[in-house]
Amino acid sequence: MMSNAHNGESTFDLSNEDFYEPIKNNLQQIQTLFDAYQQACFQARPPEFFALELCGEAGELANLEKKRWKGKAVNPHDISDEAADVLIALMNFANASGINLGEAVRAKLIRIENKRQRLAEQDETY
Repeated sequence: MMSNAHNGESTFDLSNEDFYEPIKNNLQQIQTLFDAYQQACFQARPPEFFALELCGEAGELANLEKKRWKGKAVNPHDISDEAADVLIALMNFANASGINLGEAVRAKLIRIENKRQRLAEQDETY
């Protein structure tokens, strides 16, 4: 599937659940595995801890990107490592908060697509 985002048109068929269901189901499965690992190997922490951890990890990723933007050499492995840290922190936050990320992402994508379509009808870009 390819997207033609520059003109507001999409070659994705987002009108049915064939797009959203795999996202919902796969994220839910991944989240469940993260939760089992976290519970088996680490002490329990409240959502606030993981929210702060998420902010810290996202900040570390952003700092690496800022260095690249300034023209400094950044090891691509470091970018990958920080991106992974962000995902792990997000999974842990969602689990500690009782958020089903698969369903949350599915619902958000539907809202984004509805808005994108409304804007495209008005010749505006999302």
